[in-house]
Amino acid sequence: MSLDRPSRMCRVLESKRRLDIKDTTIVPSPTAAITAIATCLPSTRVTNAELSQRLDTTDRWIRSRTGIAERRRADGKGPVLAMATSAGAAVLEVAGHRTVDLVLVATSSPDRPSPAVAPQLASRLGLGFVPAFDISAVCSGFLYATNIASSLIRSGAFRSILIVASEAYSRIVDPDDRATSVIFGDGAGAALVVAGGTASGSEVLAEDWGSDGDGCDLLQVGPAGGDVRNYFSMSGREVYLRAIETMSTSVRAVSERCSWHTDEIDVLVPHQANRRIIEAVAKKLSMPADRAVVSLEKTGNTAAASIPLALAHAMTTGMVRAGDRVVMTAFGGGLTWASTALRWGEVGLAEVEL
Repeated sequence: MSLDRPSRMCRVLESKRRLDIKDTTIVPSPTAAITAIATCLPSTRVTNAELSQRLDTTDRWIRSRTGIAERRRADGKGPVLAMATSAGAAVLEVAGHRTVDLVLVATSSPDRPSPAVAPQLASRLGLGFVPAFDISAVCSGFLYATNIASSLIRSGAFRSILIVASEAYSRIVDPDDRATSVIFGDGAGAALVVAGGTASGSEVLAEDWGSDGDGCDLLQVGPAGGDVRNYFSMSGREVYLRAIETMSTSVRAVSERCSWHTDEIDVLVPHQANRRIIEAVAKKLSMPADRAVVSLEKTGNTAAASIPLALAHAMTTGMVRAGDRVVMTAFGGGLTWASTALRWGEVGLAEVEL
């Protein structure tokens, strides 16, 4: 009799466990989708011909080495916040949103070291007392922000997140340094990330990101030429090689998480650092060169802002269409890198000048 009691008790507990499982409601995690993109470029253009007048260079040399014909230069006080405000307002308008739950700003060239740009941006846009913070991942900043936003939305913590990348590298590059002053331009781009799928935007499917602080001195801001100002500098050859290898590896990693082969990627949206880097990454991935977006000819390298600017270019030229497999990838100072895979859907677009 005593032996039966534990047996009966086990049967009761097993029935209770089955009942608990049967009664448990499993709520699926929300997906995250980009529903709108906006860009802001300063109205001032600086051509290769203008730079040739004061630097030991030519339009032909710059085009052959970088693929850049002109870049934009921001004027006035506080250009990073000003461009961020214009891009942020435009993306909210085209998306039809008056409020968001969180504001993220990606920048490595803020108007001042402190306070952060994001809280000021939230205030200027009339978004109230929402949480807001900056992300300093240099050229990978927009994708770091996208990956953070999509993770927070999938967790259920937020429903809508405004991302803005704004850069004014013209204020931190040495105007007399041919290696950097011909490359960089100013600009901003914004995106709205919300809970939803391809029916309401481009769904974020997978992420890959990382860092390597041992390479931090390859791209940095520090004293140059004995000047008291801090200028941006980079080890060009080493950065070139690392960018190609790292972005290629990251694209493969994020593609595997989507069960895609790299030749199944319809559109590659790489960081717009240098045309030769973009072409080398496509070649390393055995991808036709015409699947990689190249938009830096008229904007130069705009650091964190280059990915949203490249997305806008792909949209206006008809390069990206609903249903496309899209992978964005970037490499920057830190060292940092990131890739994000999307299933492209309906996305609003606004382009403004400041």
